[in-house]
Amino acid sequence: MRQGQRLTGILQTAGILSSLLFLLTAARPAQAGDSTTRPPLLKGVGIDQRLNEQVPLDLLFQDEEGRPVRLGDYFGKKPVVLSLVYFSCPMLCTTAENGLLESLKDLKFDVGKEFEILTVSFDPEDKPPVANAKKSLYVGLYTRRGADKGWHFLTGNESSIRRLTDAVGFHYNYDPKTRQFAHATGIVVLTPEGKISRYFYGIHYPSGDLRLALVESSHNKIGSPVDQVLLFCCQYDPAVGKYGLIISRILQLAGVITVVSLGTFMLVMFRFDRRAKA
Repeated sequence: MRQGQRLTGILQTAGILSSLLFLLTAARPAQAGDSTTRPPLLKGVGIDQRLNEQVPLDLLFQDEEGRPVRLGDYFGKKPVVLSLVYFSCPMLCTTAENGLLESLKDLKFDVGKEFEILTVSFDPEDKPPVANAKKSLYVGLYTRRGADKGWHFLTGNESSIRRLTDAVGFHYNYDPKTRQFAHATGIVVLTPEGKISRYFYGIHYPSGDLRLALVESSHNKIGSPVDQVLLFCCQYDPAVGKYGLIISRILQLAGVITVVSLGTFMLVMFRFDRRAKA
């Protein structure tokens, strides 16, 4: 029994270390601001922290039903979590939304009761029908009552999108060749008045930290700057440029980690088998 528990613990530790090493290695190039380490498509891409700045509440969007709404319609009483994605994204956007969903499931606060969520597409080509489909999916997976009244999926025109993304420091580029966006991932917590209170970077948002940020922002408190660990969503030819070289090295390292983990597993199993026979 104890041997089985030890084996499980070893395997879990190996898996966690592998994941951490891969994530940290992937994130390191994303932090570099030197233009020589980024492909042209990623120049200027990132999320600046503009704490205590006011987002423009007069911006016009469309909700998932196609109704015209003002951004200010969702402010005034509760803090708001802002998630900027685009609905046709084939890479990190879905992963980031899934990460937000998992955090919400662990959170004791309920969407629509203690806070609101705005998932806003920064692609002006996205329209209400696809926003409605996304809402149905995530509200359904969240499963808590009242979420459909508190989790909103918005689309808008280029002008409204640009003003909102500029206000929160969200910078992205569009690649007409692939018809995709290069962007970083993260969420922004806003006060009931619409001021920027806290940033979370990446695709995983610890529920404890998110709860604290919501409590602080509900009292119109502004958080402190946090370390930036940016993950970029970008389609780039891996055979060209330094960015491709970085990705190749990440994949090589991930392969080495996998081999080491499997070797450790086989060694532990072999020793366990010998002890069992003895």
